[in-house]
Amino acid sequence: MTVAADTREAVREHPFLQTALRAGVVNYTAAARFLDVGEQEAVAAALRRYVEDLEDYSPSERRASVSMKSGVGRADESDDALLVVGDTGFSADGGDYTAVVAEGEVDAAVLGDVLARLGTAEVEVEAAGGTEGTLVVVVGRRAGANAVRAVEDAL
Repeated sequence: MTVAADTREAVREHPFLQTALRAGVVNYTAAARFLDVGEQEAVAAALRRYVEDLEDYSPSERRASVSMKSGVGRADESDDALLVVGDTGFSADGGDYTAVVAEGEVDAAVLGDVLARLGTAEVEVEAAGGTEGTLVVVVGRRAGANAVRAVEDAL
C-alpha cells in the first residue's frame, strides 16, 4: 500500500482523529507521529491531502426533548420496559438507576455522539440504545443530572 492509503486506513481506525481533521483542529505532524504508519513528513502531507476530500465538520442541532426517569431497575423483557438489550430490560420499578430519554430528531447514529459526550463527562453508562425518534441511556441514580446535561449538550 502507499503512504496515502496507509494513512487513510489508520485514520479510519481512529474516528476521533477523522472528526478532528474535519474540524480543522489537528497538528498534522503530531497526528502523523500518533498514527506511526511511515515517515512523519510523508504522513503529514498525506493527511493534508486527505482533509481536502473530507466534508467540513459542522455539528447540527437536533430538536429533541430530554427527560429523566428515576427509579429504574433491571427487569425481564416486558412491554413496559424503557430499554431492552439482549434479554435484560430496564423499567421504572424502583431500582437504583436513572434513565435519560431523548425523543425527537434522534436515531441510533446520534447515540454515538451521546455516548462520547457522556464519556468525556465521566458518566458511567449501564446500558444504552436508540432507534428512529428515541434514545435511552441508563446510568447510576446519582449520575442522572450530569447525564441529562451531557445528553442535552450532545444534541
